[in-house]
Amino acid sequence: MSKVVPRKERLNWQDYHMLQALVAAQRSPDPNTQVGACIVDIKNRTLGLGYNGFPRGISTSQFPWEREGKDPLKTKYPFVVHAEKNAIYNANSSVAGGTLYVTMYPCNECAKDIIQAGIKEVRYLTNPYKDEWFTRAADRMFQNLDIITIQHKWDTDRILS
Repeated sequence: MSKVVPRKERLNWQDYHMLQALVAAQRSPDPNTQVGACIVDIKNRTLGLGYNGFPRGISTSQFPWEREGKDPLKTKYPFVVHAEKNAIYNANSSVAGGTLYVTMYPCNECAKDIIQAGIKEVRYLTNPYKDEWFTRAADRMFQNLDIITIQHKWDTDRILS
């Protein structure tokens, strides 16, 4: 009688959770930037998922999606809720002590919510605005409070197999 053993070639937890964030980003109605977030606890259980979009109940066709304009009320920025905030709002329990996986480095406003929620680690995929003031402010707050920030590196042997 042969003994069947569990397979060893499977996704690591970090890739699994970042893929969850990427899948969540696919729900974003934003025509320019799709961001997703996944919050997990120390046992790697998913606590909350989110993506960038308008607040609940606001139609995606009744508010602007423009990125630029003389009148800020004709751009998306006053209305969009970021993925990180939605993941916190959608959490099924406290996220304190958890890890946030997010497809884009958080801005200063999201950093404040991440801190207030008690999240202790942020793993991000990209940081396209790393030189902007809002990203530098987020980084400064994270560093001041010893919140770990790590850019995600894929285990390509597992992802591609």
